[in-house]
Amino acid sequence: MPGRWISAVTLLLAACSGPSEPTSPRTADFAGGIIYTAERVLPMTGETIRAGAIAVRDGHILGLGTPEELVSAFPGAVVDTRFDDKVILPGLIDPHMHVLLGAMMYGLPFAAPWPMAQPEGVLPGYPTREAFLRRLADLVAAAPADGSPVIVYGYHNLIQGDLTRVDLDAIVSDRPLIVWHYSGHDFYLNSAALDLVGAEPAWADRFHGIGLTEAGALNGRIYEDAALSVFSKLADILMSPDALSAGLGRYFDILRAAGVTTTAELGYGIFGRPYEDAAIRTHWSSPEQAGFRLYLVPEYRALGRDFGPGAAEAVGAMVAGETDVPAPVLPRVKFFTDGAFYSQTMRVSSPGYLAGQSVGQTGLWVMPPEERLALLTPFVDAGFAVHIHSNGDAAQTATLDTLSALRQQGFDGDFVIEHGGLFSPEQVVRAADLGSKVSVASHYVFYMAPNYADPLGPARANWISPVNSLTQAGVPVALHSDAPLAPPIPLRAAGAHVTRATRLGGTYMPGEALSRYQALEAITLDAARILGLQDEIGSLAAGKRADFTILDADPFDVDPEDWPTIGVWGVVLDGRAISRDPLQGDKHD
Repeated sequence: MPGRWISAVTLLLAACSGPSEPTSPRTADFAGGIIYTAERVLPMTGETIRAGAIAVRDGHILGLGTPEELVSAFPGAVVDTRFDDKVILPGLIDPHMHVLLGAMMYGLPFAAPWPMAQPEGVLPGYPTREAFLRRLADLVAAAPADGSPVIVYGYHNLIQGDLTRVDLDAIVSDRPLIVWHYSGHDFYLNSAALDLVGAEPAWADRFHGIGLTEAGALNGRIYEDAALSVFSKLADILMSPDALSAGLGRYFDILRAAGVTTTAELGYGIFGRPYEDAAIRTHWSSPEQAGFRLYLVPEYRALGRDFGPGAAEAVGAMVAGETDVPAPVLPRVKFFTDGAFYSQTMRVSSPGYLAGQSVGQTGLWVMPPEERLALLTPFVDAGFAVHIHSNGDAAQTATLDTLSALRQQGFDGDFVIEHGGLFSPEQVVRAADLGSKVSVASHYVFYMAPNYADPLGPARANWISPVNSLTQAGVPVALHSDAPLAPPIPLRAAGAHVTRATRLGGTYMPGEALSRYQALEAITLDAARILGLQDEIGSLAAGKRADFTILDADPFDVDPEDWPTIGVWGVVLDGRAISRDPLQGDKHD
């Protein structure tokens, strides 16, 4: 046994060996405790630290060590050997996903440009314009003959070509056809659908997200701020109880099959709290029932809409449990600097986009620069951490300027940059100096990096998700799915940033790869840090919650490109083993 291993175990046992003068017979000191033995336990408390067993009681970890050491240290605990051929890892964390968005999208037919994981298997991709348009035509032909709208998710313009109302009218003109962009920020509507939602060219006077032809007519694209008007018109369809229940059930099945023990909704309220509350309560009432923890982070625009000047106080009431909410609310608030990476509305530096649907433009601000500090200040003054969607390089400059101003005002709380699509080398250094954290959208490199060379130009394209540079600078980096935009499968996300592989083959900026340990840390301990939960979860240590993911193999023994194929037996949540079977559902012991 390596010396480092022995010393680590000794420290862990010393921290949780219990009272020196027990008040009950020694054989019953730890009655109700369980010692889970395993082929290997990876605590994520140091790159070389390993154990052979872990002891838990009352939902928390007692200690780690060899089975013999734990049996001696915790008399009365039951030894459970079911994981003797398995590997125990801290519970996998996806720190950024969207519940209602996932419920809506997973309830729709897909026409994505690449294969997409589903509970029942992987759906094929449609990587050309011709294949995509054939897919749309097939879905229209298969739709019920009642004239109801056909809504399809997954289109991406840089891969599947431009799309206008003329293209969609050519597929069907007598019923609404709506295509939802992969980013979730854009819709493309045929003429019947534009009539359905009441869109007209005058909308361009109210919104910046209205696509017009050179003659000033609607071209079918409605995006960003205007997209919420489409949502409101389609709410009865997209958010019907049956559709949400079916979509959310499939969505949560993927989370469970992937061994996720903790996730967070990063935008609670944006689609309307009554809808979101009902959807969550349908499929998530507690960690014990669902098999994973769900936390909510409220979104600032929804807070303003619902509570006005009392928004910060409203968050405090949610966090304290004084307001009825369907899942725990963290003392954190979500903001937006710019638009979407996928739809080329993220804010980039001059000369703007060089190709794609935003050619000649620089992208969109969501929070006006002159209002940014004033919008954040009431929340940080109330003691809440900041999570801010910030993608383009121009957006990073603005976001870091805001953080700098907050630090000068005395703010010393967490400031998390969400997605972080582009970071220049100078911005990496600045992010570290200002004490920011970054939760990286795990899939930008794999899915899109090769396609962004033309729209961004070579210099800016090299700044996509520089996770190694951020890590080396001392910035805590987590990986998230932004599900449903990528499947919520943390091992897949982590493996992709060890290999820096792309869907087209080869690698992209391999110098930005993480080590295996760093990648696993990005979906365990650093993901916990992103949510402010590092004292509870993220690593296996005495006193922390007994949340583990149980794997069939050690990721350190498997090629990272094969991490998505590592079998997941299930999880231990609050010390309770829950096996996973994506076809038959959960089996709770």
